[in-house]
Amino acid sequence: MHLRLISWFFIILNFMEYIGSQNASRGRRQRRMHPNVSQGCQGGCATCSDYNGCLSCKPRLFFVLERIGMKQIGVCLSSCPSGYYGTRYPDINKCTKCKADCDTCFNKNFCTKCKSGFYLHLGKCLDNCPEGLEANNHTMECVSIVHCEASEWSPWSPCAKKGKTCGFKRGTETRAREIIQHPSAKGNLCPPTSETRKCTVQRKKCQKGERGTTTLTKCAFLILII
Repeated sequence: MHLRLISWFFIILNFMEYIGSQNASRGRRQRRMHPNVSQGCQGGCATCSDYNGCLSCKPRLFFVLERIGMKQIGVCLSSCPSGYYGTRYPDINKCTKCKADCDTCFNKNFCTKCKSGFYLHLGKCLDNCPEGLEANNHTMECVSIVHCEASEWSPWSPCAKKGKTCGFKRGTETRAREIIQHPSAKGNLCPPTSETRKCTVQRKKCQKGERGTTTLTKCAFLILII
């Protein structure tokens, strides 16, 4: 009877030592993975640390390090913040910081918006725009230079004097055109949009209330820029 009790005692003791060794081994594996690994992570973290925040993220989330003073904390986000671009890898999706002169970017070699003082051109941030381009200070981009464009001249108006087209020998006639494309800062300036010249008509008495058109005989040109 005593031998049987002693046997059971050793069996139970060995079983408890086995359970204890398994727990200790599991604890050592977790410590080897990362010190201070926490259980029950929140905020999209798959694994985390009490000191360093997220160590890895749940599927489809991006891992990014945020600096808080002298310390960096790992966080998991659905999309990368401004100034970072996202890259998906088989084992992790992470956010990488854009270049120093880049405010937002598509990848490390292609900027989509530059920081203040730089102009965007073909994915690069430049101090000055290349030859043939000019800086747009509103969009902070290098754009093509736009020159002024004007329409064709209208026909000359009837020869007139003080608003009348009869009862005089010498008068003036005018023509005009419209600006159809205004120039950019470095573009060619617009030409005059109207011209006036002197003209001579055959004297003709006006009928009462008449201000009609008379026959043009000859014109002496004098172009006045308005």
